[in-house]
Amino acid sequence: MRPDEKPKGRKVRNTSEKIRIFRNLFSGLTNVYGTYDPVTGHAWQAKEAVTNDTILAHLKGKRPYGLYLLNGDRITAIAADFDNSDPFPPVEFINTAQHYDLLAYIETSKSKGFHVWIFFNKSGVKAFKARMVVKHILEEIEYPQTEIFPKQDFLNNQASFGNFINAPLFGALVPLGKTVFVDPHTLDPYPDQWAFLETVERVEEKLLDEIIELNDLSFTQTPSTPLRGNSENGGWNRFGLPICAQKMLQNGVSQYQRVSCFRLAVHLKRLGLPYDVAVAALQAWSLKNQPRHGKQIIAEHEIIDQTSYAFGKDYRGYGCNSEAVVPFCHSDCPIGA
Repeated sequence: MRPDEKPKGRKVRNTSEKIRIFRNLFSGLTNVYGTYDPVTGHAWQAKEAVTNDTILAHLKGKRPYGLYLLNGDRITAIAADFDNSDPFPPVEFINTAQHYDLLAYIETSKSKGFHVWIFFNKSGVKAFKARMVVKHILEEIEYPQTEIFPKQDFLNNQASFGNFINAPLFGALVPLGKTVFVDPHTLDPYPDQWAFLETVERVEEKLLDEIIELNDLSFTQTPSTPLRGNSENGGWNRFGLPICAQKMLQNGVSQYQRVSCFRLAVHLKRLGLPYDVAVAALQAWSLKNQPRHGKQIIAEHEIIDQTSYAFGKDYRGYGCNSEAVVPFCHSDCPIGA
C-alpha cells in the first residue's frame, strides 16, 4: 500500500486472522522477545517461545510484545525510531523513501514519537543493506542520529539477540491513538488497522541493491575517469551519454517513468547541462513515453521533482542493474563491461 492510498472497507476478522496478519509482518526471533511493565516502564527480555498466545496477550493489552527483528543476518522488517513528537521528520523520511520507490509506513510509538517501518519479502533481506539504505535516507533528511532497529548487521557471540523494538497495536494503548499506523498526510490513525496491514507492500532486496549502487553507498566510483567506448558502433561518447540513456531519450519508455526520469536527469547533470535545460529535455522526452496499462505520462511536476533530486546531490551510480535500465542495455557499453 502506497502512503497516498487508503485501505478499503471494513471487514470483520476473527482472532486467528488478526494473529496471522500480525505475525506475517512482524516476524523475527521466535525463541525470545522483549516486554515491559506499562506502569513503571521497566523493560526486560523474556527467553521463551513466541507463540500465538504471546501475540494475543499483546493485542489484548495484557503484556507488551517486543520484537527482535534480526535473524542471523537477515530481516523481514526495519524501523527508524523518531523519539520526538514533531511529525515532520518521519513524514519527510517517507517522502524521501518514496522517491526511491521504497514504501515506508508511520506508526505512533508508545510514548511521544513515531516509528517508520519498511517491510521486506518473506525470505528476508540482508540487514546490512537495509540499514545502509535507511541510514542514507536519514542523512538526506538531516536526522542521522535517529535510531535504527535492528541496531546490528548480524548476530554473533557479542550480539546473540540484538535489540528489541516494541511492536505496534498494543491493546492498552490503541484506544489512546498510540502504537497505531497513521495516514502520513493527516496523521490520523487508519480506522481499520487490519485492513491497512493487509495492504502493506513488501520491498525486494534488488531495490536495496539499486539504491546502494545509485548512491555509491558500498564503493567509491570515479566518474571523471575516462571510460572506453566504441564510437564506430555508436558508443555512448557520441553524445556524452551511455547507450542506455541515448535509447531512453530517443524512444521514450513504457514503464518505470519516475525512475527513468531520475536516472536520465543524473546523466544530464553529469554531462554538464544546466538544471533548466535538463528539465526542458526531460519534458520533451516524456512526450515520447507510452505507458502501459492505461497509465498517464509522467506529469511536469514529477519531472521537476525528479530532476531536483538528481541535481541536489552527487549521485554516482549508473543504474546498470535497475529494471528501468536493463531493457536499454547494449553489449558495447563500457560501463557494464
